[in-house]
Amino acid sequence: MNTVQRKRWSGIAFALLLPLAVGGLAAALAAGGMARFGALNQPPLTPPGWLFPVVWTVLYLLMGYAGYLLRAELPLNDAARRNRRAALFLYALQLFFNFVWPLLFFRAGLYAFAFLWLLVLWLLLFLLIRAAAKTRKLAAVLLLPYLAWVTFAGYLNLMIAVLN
Repeated sequence: MNTVQRKRWSGIAFALLLPLAVGGLAAALAAGGMARFGALNQPPLTPPGWLFPVVWTVLYLLMGYAGYLLRAELPLNDAARRNRRAALFLYALQLFFNFVWPLLFFRAGLYAFAFLWLLVLWLLLFLLIRAAAKTRKLAAVLLLPYLAWVTFAGYLNLMIAVLN
């Protein structure tokens, strides 16, 4: 493997591991609230508990590869470079909001505030997908399942806030 290939694969590995690490740390920090969550009144359509880590792992991998594509893109003109910077900023910001949400919801039990936080995350994702589509269409497509899941999580979060 030559230097260029090693650099590419190390970039991909970093991009995949970053959201996995952020999500794993948030899950570890919020783990104490899982018992309380299990005792709450659950809304219709609540998936079984084992499904959440499976879905999030897949979403973090898709998110990571989308981040790699955004970072690896080498636009030629100034407008494309500005758009890429905006997309990467939105990527980092949504990752921060993604990290904090389980702390608000599971650890602190602030269900209504967590819902509002999730709405901001949804908006950031929407803006990220729009920016990514201008820079690297595949990155935008890879983020669509994440947006769909956050939409579903918003329903679950709102219903938990209402029912409890």
